[in-house]
Amino acid sequence: MSAGAPRGAGGEGRGSGGLRASLAGLTTRGRSFLAAGVAAALCAYVLGQGELLRVGLLLAALPLVCVLALHRTRHRVSGNRRLTPMRVAAGSEARVQLRMENVSRLPTGLLMLQDRVPYVLGPRPRFVLDRVEPGGRREVSYRVRSDLRGKYPLGPLQLRLTDPFGLVELTRSFSTYDTLTVIPRTEALAPVRLTGETSGYGDGGRRSLALAGDDDVIPRTYRRGDDLRRVHWRSTARYGELMVRREEQPQRSRATVLLDTRAVAFEGAGPGSAFEWAVSGAASSLVHLLEQGFSVRLLTDTGTSVPGDGGVSSGGQESAEAAGLMMDTLAVVGHSDGAGLSRAYDAVRGGGGGAGGGFAGAGGDGLLIAFFGDLDDVQTELAAKMRVRCGGAVAFVLDSALWAGRPSQAEGRVRRLRDAGWTALAAPPGVAFGELWRQAGNAPLGTGTSGGWG
Repeated sequence: MSAGAPRGAGGEGRGSGGLRASLAGLTTRGRSFLAAGVAAALCAYVLGQGELLRVGLLLAALPLVCVLALHRTRHRVSGNRRLTPMRVAAGSEARVQLRMENVSRLPTGLLMLQDRVPYVLGPRPRFVLDRVEPGGRREVSYRVRSDLRGKYPLGPLQLRLTDPFGLVELTRSFSTYDTLTVIPRTEALAPVRLTGETSGYGDGGRRSLALAGDDDVIPRTYRRGDDLRRVHWRSTARYGELMVRREEQPQRSRATVLLDTRAVAFEGAGPGSAFEWAVSGAASSLVHLLEQGFSVRLLTDTGTSVPGDGGVSSGGQESAEAAGLMMDTLAVVGHSDGAGLSRAYDAVRGGGGGAGGGFAGAGGDGLLIAFFGDLDDVQTELAAKMRVRCGGAVAFVLDSALWAGRPSQAEGRVRRLRDAGWTALAAPPGVAFGELWRQAGNAPLGTGTSGGWG
């Protein structure tokens, strides 16, 4: 980097910012020297004092010489930022490591290193780097933390160059930045048995491909390491190559986590609001279901499904990326302008209301876990109908009146959902989601529920 702007963090920077930009970098001390020198020179001219004129010229010339020297200095400095980890839960810390390297043949002067961070992550970090020898490098680090979920940019990285007298300061910025993703807090949930399902891989949910004898066997080509006792000789004779019986393959149980994001359904904002409780509960449910081996998708009242290809199962790099996509979605999810749950209803019932529509209800074996805000009579009936094609349905209802300190108005809504076969619970303020999860596991079955939590 020179007096100009670096090209970006992680690379080199060089160039010139222009002499005018360098003059604008005069500090208060430098401007004072320049003003005093000009004033002394004018007084010396009026009074005819040669000695005073020389003093004035010296005072005025010193900051100008520093500007010219700093402007013509050709330091080449590369910068790099490393964020660990790039995705953290709200309330947790991430570490940012900065590395500066002098790739020029000249030593640098005094450098001030500053990284731009949003106010919510804490104060802006500043570091003073003394002379850096040619080829030398310096590493510094700081920590960031946020109680609010979201995506926050870190950078661009800034360097402030100064002269030995402190008369000129030039600030130059790299061009790149990193993004810290703060996801909702999650709670470890008890491994209760979910309504309508056996387990993620399911003892009774396996798909047998060889049940009725040789005529029903679907063979495949022999692979190195296969058990020779599984060789299917009739198929081997037919195809002329060694064939083996295909193993039974488990059919993953499927689950949909539905998050109500309607602005009309929630009151208040901030970490302690009902909406943030619902987002955190949805995140906890997603993590728990993935750990139990379920194929999971996230659905909102807008009908948007994440991932859009019908859910993600645990295991594998691709699955981990899709799971991260769901958590990234919850990190930035906000209130929607919708007034109803019709689009979510279409997606659950397979009406094509969203990508991957019908995932939870297809075949009647999907699990639906919903987080509802305020429900009027129409939306309560719509939510009740979502239960019909699901193997199991659990609802957590958040009443804005109760969260605002007013008498609850959700009892009738919860009762109606239970009558429709939901395992429905009201979520009062201050309750831990893990506790409600255990209560749902011990809740009596509603009318029409095909299974229970045990």
